[in-house]
Amino acid sequence: MIIESIKMSWKNIIHNKMRSFLTVLGIVIGVTSIIALITIVEGVTDEMTDQFSSLGAGKITVQANGTPLKRGLSDNDLNELLQIDNVTGVSPTLSLNASVVRNLNLEENVAIDGKNEVYFQHNPDLMLRGRPLNTLDIESKNKVAIINQSLEEILFFGEDSIGETMQINGISYTVVGIFDENTETDLISSRSNVEGESSEGKAIIPYKTAMSMAGISNISSIEVLIGDTDMTDEVITETELVLNRAFNYKDNSYSIINMDSLLEAMNTMTNLLTIMLAGIASISLLVGGIGIMNMMLVSVTERTTEIGLRKALGAEPKSIQLQFLIESIFLSLIGGLIGLFLGLGISWIANTAMEIPYSISTWAVVLGVGFSATVGIVFGWAPARKASALNPIDALRSV
Repeated sequence: MIIESIKMSWKNIIHNKMRSFLTVLGIVIGVTSIIALITIVEGVTDEMTDQFSSLGAGKITVQANGTPLKRGLSDNDLNELLQIDNVTGVSPTLSLNASVVRNLNLEENVAIDGKNEVYFQHNPDLMLRGRPLNTLDIESKNKVAIINQSLEEILFFGEDSIGETMQINGISYTVVGIFDENTETDLISSRSNVEGESSEGKAIIPYKTAMSMAGISNISSIEVLIGDTDMTDEVITETELVLNRAFNYKDNSYSIINMDSLLEAMNTMTNLLTIMLAGIASISLLVGGIGIMNMMLVSVTERTTEIGLRKALGAEPKSIQLQFLIESIFLSLIGGLIGLFLGLGISWIANTAMEIPYSISTWAVVLGVGFSATVGIVFGWAPARKASALNPIDALRSV
C-alpha cells in the first residue's frame, strides 16, 4: 500500500509541474535562507573569535590614567605587577606621532610606539628582519628603532635599512629591525588620544626612550601577560590590589580590560543574532508550508471524483490520507534538498568573497531540512485528512 501511495503521489507531482514548482519555491527560499545565513554568520563569528583569542588570550590590558597627584604607573608599580603569581611579563605601551626624516625624505605623523622586550617575546612572528628590542635597549634608553615595511619603502627605497640611521623629531635613531605590519597586534593603546591622522609608516622604539621624547615619567597603558589563563580572575584580583595601593584607592583611577570577558559577551551577542536570523528565515518556511497546504487543498478539490471512485472500489480512508500526506512530504523534501545545496553554495561564495574560513554548519543543515520535512507533515495533514473524510456518494455526484 505504501509503495503504491508513493508512486501515485509522485505521478501527481510530475503531472502538475508548474504548480509543484511554485509550491516548492517557498520551501527552497526558506531552507536556503536558513542555511546560508547561519553558515555565513558562524563563519564570521569564528573568524572574529579566533582573532580576538589570538590578540587577547593570556593577557589583560590596564589603562591607568591615575589621579591629579599621580599620573600613570612608575617602574616600581610595574615591578610589583611583575611579582604577582602567574604573571609572566608586563608590556608597557606609549603611543605618539612624530616627524621622521632620512636624507631629503620627510614623513610626517608617523606612528611611534614605545615597547619593551616582553612585547616581542609575546609576538614571536612580528619580526621580518633584524632583531627585536632587548633589555639593554630599554634600560639604557638606546636610540634604536624597528620600522614597518611601509616606512622602509618611504625612507630607504631600494636600500637595506638595517644599521642605517633616521631622525625622529630631530634625534638620530638606528634602524635595527623590520616588523610585519600585518601581524602587529597592539589592540589597545593610547593611539586614540593622539591628535591628527597617522601615515602608513610606523616605528617601535624602547618605551623609556619614548617617555623621554614625550616628556613624561610614568606609563599609563600596559599589558599584563598571564601564564595560566585558568588563573586570570586571580591575577586580575591581585592586579587591582597593586593598582589600588598605587593610586591610594581613588575611584576611576584605572580600568582593567579582560579580553576573555569581551569574548564571552561577543559570543553571547552573535548567538542571539544567529537565532534571530534563523527565526526570520523560518518565516519564509512557514509561508512555504501554507503554500503546500493551499496546493494540496486545491488538489483535493480537483480530484474529488478520483477519491470518490477509489472509495467506492474499497479504498480505505487511511490509504487516501497516506497518499496525500506523502505527496506533501515529497514537495517539502524536494524543496529542502534544493534549498540545502543552494544555501551551502551561497554561503561558500560569500565566505570566499569575505576571505573567511568556510565550514558546513551541521545544526543549520539539520534545522533547515528537518524543518522543511516537518512543514510537509504539519501542513499536509489537514488536506490529507479532508481527502480521507470525503463521502464517496458526495464525491461521485460531480461525475
